[in-house]
Amino acid sequence: MPQLQRLAINADRICDKSIDLTKEQQHYLHRVLRLQAGDKFIAMDGRGHWWLAVLEARETGLFASITEEIAVNKELAVEVTLMAALPKGNGFDEVVRQASELGAATIAPVTSDRTLPKPSPQKVDRWRRIAAEAAEQSERQFVPAICEPISFDLAVKDCTQKHRYICVARGEKRHLWDCLKSLEPPQPPELRGEKELEP
Repeated sequence: MPQLQRLAINADRICDKSIDLTKEQQHYLHRVLRLQAGDKFIAMDGRGHWWLAVLEARETGLFASITEEIAVNKELAVEVTLMAALPKGNGFDEVVRQASELGAATIAPVTSDRTLPKPSPQKVDRWRRIAAEAAEQSERQFVPAICEPISFDLAVKDCTQKHRYICVARGEKRHLWDCLKSLEPPQPPELRGEKELEP
């Protein structure tokens, strides 16, 4: 299949193999990417599904039709949650972008005594858009979840992950990569003596 543009679509905008594109998505596909009716692109719902879609026109604007589902497997073998303190300015934009490209499943902005105060809802919405764009660009199956900002104390207290690491930029501490390499890779449910749950 030739290289096609990917577009994140909210699952609630997909009905009966038809995609109801937002005005922003119509503008992006038609004006920015210069796609015309009949051109194909990949629609992804951010929840693990990809579809081959065809752009179509009607009197009220552009929409897309789904022609087939595309099987992909491009995610990390483990779910990674990144908790990161909020830097000054728009620095967290780049944290979201790069963590999304690297495969993080969840990104949690953390506030502390030395970070900015709690960001506005508009900032959180911006980070969610950045995560969706980064997932499109890096051919992710899933769009990372961006949590509401939380204090460092609550973030650590509420963390239920089996393996937890605090990364620091200074000192002669063990490198995170070395810690991760020493872990056993996750096994399928049947090898752990468990039954796989039905979807």
